[in-house]
Amino acid sequence: MTGPLAGVRIIELSGLGPTPYGVMLLADLGAEVIRVDRVAAAQGKPGTEVTNIGMSRNRRSIAIDLKSPAGLQVLLELVDTADVLVEGFRPGVAERLGFGPDVCLARNPRLVFARMTGWGQNGPLADKAGHDINYAAVAGALYGIGRRGEPPPPPMNLVADFGGGGTFLALGVLAALFERQQSGAGQVVDVAMVDGVASLTAYLHGLLRIGIWNRERANNLLDGAAPFYDTYETADGRFIAVGPIEPQFYERFLAVLRLDPAEFPQHDPASWGAQKQRLAEIFRQRTQEEWVRAFADVDACVTPVLTPEEAPHHPHLAERGTFVDVAGVPEPAPAPRFSRTPGTIRRPAPAYGEDTVAILTELGYGAQQIAELRASGAVAVAQDGAMAQGGLDTATGAN
Repeated sequence: MTGPLAGVRIIELSGLGPTPYGVMLLADLGAEVIRVDRVAAAQGKPGTEVTNIGMSRNRRSIAIDLKSPAGLQVLLELVDTADVLVEGFRPGVAERLGFGPDVCLARNPRLVFARMTGWGQNGPLADKAGHDINYAAVAGALYGIGRRGEPPPPPMNLVADFGGGGTFLALGVLAALFERQQSGAGQVVDVAMVDGVASLTAYLHGLLRIGIWNRERANNLLDGAAPFYDTYETADGRFIAVGPIEPQFYERFLAVLRLDPAEFPQHDPASWGAQKQRLAEIFRQRTQEEWVRAFADVDACVTPVLTPEEAPHHPHLAERGTFVDVAGVPEPAPAPRFSRTPGTIRRPAPAYGEDTVAILTELGYGAQQIAELRASGAVAVAQDGAMAQGGLDTATGAN
């Protein structure tokens, strides 16, 4: 096994969005991950699985009924072997099921117990449901996104789920593992998407403090007000992204468009509206590809807006191998990159319960014991139900 996290074992209670993404980041960097899936999912019961394409690679899967005493015992034995446990249940659910932090850390004092939620483990909203749009809204991030005079649009679910959630989950686990090297002790990591999103707005609070950010949408340098930091439609209905903020790039940008700098003063907000209208007219005169060629040899921060299907084929991303083929599906490659211990994609997403028998055998269970666990419904294997559909990446819900 390769990667800077080789030798780290993670037990992942299967969940949605931010949890599998954060664990994917760790798995790509070499961590061994055992995902605990629902028995019902391994049995192929409708409504028990959620497809998370591209986020469940580099795992093995064991299907356990956590409400079964025998199933809970299997999980706790896995905890005994682990460095990290990641769960994405609502606050208190893990405790009610019998594997809360107190129980797990008593068995394994070196365990990092990472908890992924939207609102965090405490506070008035801790027990409430929510999604990316809600966490971004309450944290103050959503308010500034969008066009002037229009409601803030949902920024897909990249801001809270993956930016403030999964990425901060990976960061928290890594920090706790590093601290454990000094103290020898594990701890609980409370990862709340609303906290992560709030952290992402640190620079906005700095700008507000010194009075150079206007609260009105599309009225600031980087929120779509400036004509030199926006997107424009091209003749073929595609789009170009423009971002020449620095004066040297702006000068080259205007040169390609054959515009007089005197008529396009960069930092004159009063003229930005007219400038943007003129730029929109100019960019609609050529296709996206024609503009790409026009700026190909010019350092002016101008790029095409690509679809997800096109991105893997962009010359720069193709040369760097930013996307890789996983079981016939393009997926983002492991990131970041390491000179000595590169991350790898070692296996595609497993079927629910695909590795149940192998993992139980590693824990010391005999064939008869495994048969009894299966017969009682405490565990299940993929052959008991449906395999992963078409090799797609899958994970079950955790609420």
